[in-house]
Amino acid sequence: MRVARRRREHERQAVVFGLLIAFLLMAALGALAAYSGAISTPFSRPVYTPVAAVPQPEPCLPPVEGQPDGALPVAYEKIKVRVFNASETGGVANANAEVLEERGFNVTSTGNMNSQVEESELRFGTKGITRAYTVAAQIPDVRLVLDDRKGASVDLLVGNRYSPPLDEEQVLLTADTPMQDVQGCLAADEITPIPAEKPAQAVKTAA
Repeated sequence: MRVARRRREHERQAVVFGLLIAFLLMAALGALAAYSGAISTPFSRPVYTPVAAVPQPEPCLPPVEGQPDGALPVAYEKIKVRVFNASETGGVANANAEVLEERGFNVTSTGNMNSQVEESELRFGTKGITRAYTVAAQIPDVRLVLDDRKGASVDLLVGNRYSPPLDEEQVLLTADTPMQDVQGCLAADEITPIPAEKPAQAVKTAA
């Protein structure tokens, strides 16, 4: 009886050790295959890290004929401005348009954009850079965005994190003092303009 019992125990031990050795051998072969690239594993896949969009550089002021010391502000009445709401807050386009009109800007229309922006933006073409800088002096925390329009008009897009226009006495512009480039700007010919965006709705203001 003892001999038979011992024989069965040895047989069970042999089976257990055999299975353990087979498992370890398969694990080793799998690890070798994964290391050599023969099979793919979840850990061998590259980790995807979303890349944040890099904002377009803001354009520098262009040289202006007859203004060798730098571009001077443009007379407000010569600047055509459209004001659009690009935020979740209603009424901000009209509120900004009223302030600009009171200061003498030629506000031609107001309305809503199809898309929203976080920071307020001034959008314009290469012919409107000095005009955009003149408008930007009225509004804190506004980005200058070059688009591919052909004319000199300027669009103000009021964003979700908008700041109201400065009080008029806080606007640091004088007719005979050249304006300053925004920090980190590039020459316009080094910037790829974005496509000019059409508004969802635009209402002409009274002449």
